[in-house]
Amino acid sequence: MLDNLTQRLARVMKTLRGEARLTDDNIADALREVRLALLEADVALPAVKAFIASVREKAVGEEVIGSLSPGQALVGVVHRELTALMGEAHSGLNLATQPPAVVLMAGLQGAGKTTTVGKLAKLLRETQKKKVLLVSCDVYRPAAIEQLETVAGQAGVDFFPSSTADKPADIARGAVDWAKRHFHDVLLVDTAGRLSIDEVMMKEIADLHSVLKPIETLFVVDAMLGQDAINTAKAFSDALPLTGVILTKLDGDSRGGAALSVRHITGKPIKYAGVGEKLTGLEAFHPERMASRILGMGDVLSLIEDAHKGMDEAKAIEFAKKIKSGKTFDLNDFKEQIGQMRKMGGITSMMDKLPAQFAQVAGQLPAGTEDKAIRRIEGIVNSMTPNERGKPELIKASRKRRIAAGAGVQVQEVNRLLKQFEQTQKMMKQFSKGGIGKLMRSMKGMMPGIR
Repeated sequence: MLDNLTQRLARVMKTLRGEARLTDDNIADALREVRLALLEADVALPAVKAFIASVREKAVGEEVIGSLSPGQALVGVVHRELTALMGEAHSGLNLATQPPAVVLMAGLQGAGKTTTVGKLAKLLRETQKKKVLLVSCDVYRPAAIEQLETVAGQAGVDFFPSSTADKPADIARGAVDWAKRHFHDVLLVDTAGRLSIDEVMMKEIADLHSVLKPIETLFVVDAMLGQDAINTAKAFSDALPLTGVILTKLDGDSRGGAALSVRHITGKPIKYAGVGEKLTGLEAFHPERMASRILGMGDVLSLIEDAHKGMDEAKAIEFAKKIKSGKTFDLNDFKEQIGQMRKMGGITSMMDKLPAQFAQVAGQLPAGTEDKAIRRIEGIVNSMTPNERGKPELIKASRKRRIAAGAGVQVQEVNRLLKQFEQTQKMMKQFSKGGIGKLMRSMKGMMPGIR
């Protein structure tokens, strides 16, 4: 996301090398580049103007202290102002009310509201141990109610049935009554969307708001809409007392301007960001971390959180003890680590959160092949016997042909996997001996798909 802005800011740092301090003259050209990058990223013009003015005011006269270069000093100012533009700090859901806490979801059709409702329900159930009920007040879109029922089942939460013959307000009242009688902590209400904003839609959502009196009214917006996302956000903000925003499709091929301007336009915090189609793909939005990612500094804190969520702690401890004791790293361990990597969102997701110089490795992966590569590895390992997994040195030509046939791949794929495994095995030996430097140089070997 916002790769263009990251690259431009890197060039800004280079142009300011050798200067003693930041002045009106040497900052003017730099900010012109930043301004163009923001506009190309579809950031709203009012947000761009306010941001540039704030950076100019803070940057002029900024002393270059210690080992910082003027370029680095400017990036420090830009980082602080980007964070302020997106909301300073993470703002979570406010559920401090007498149960059920009603959360109303609003947005245009196609923004991903229904999927986001499921993601939020799963997050609340798993991280906050909430008893969640879902209800759909969308009586217009074909199969909208059935879709939410399916999503509720996948998320492991309860669903309140409704019909296209019912009025949205009646569905809402019935859901609240049901939630009270069955002791649900949270009621998530999915509403109807339209292809564009219209008076009927806005009146209906306003009526639902007056019936439900939600503690949270969240606007779900597609980050790929660009300037349209800003116009839509303003319309919903004018019609409803919004309490927050959820950005969806933040991992798409978008220019990402909505992330930088929706907070400025609505005045409401971005609470979550949706990534991917899986119900696990909802992340708390941290403005400071997002600013770091935009500036190529990475987001190691989010990477650690992803690892913690996707990791089986007991298995991790057992694996660490095994490696530390010097026991052989076998193909069963290799498959287990590949699986853990997938739970963390895959290589691309991990690399996206690393500083720019490390993230360049992700560019070596052919587009769309990462999941296929991981599935192929798992298929090949599953075609081996338990004895072969424990003793890979047994796998010679005839066994390779049998394994390839079982996995439905060419023998060359088996050879490639075994080579990657050998590299990873060497890396683990270095790790057990404390050779961190050699370990870092060996990491490339454990990434499937990278030659």
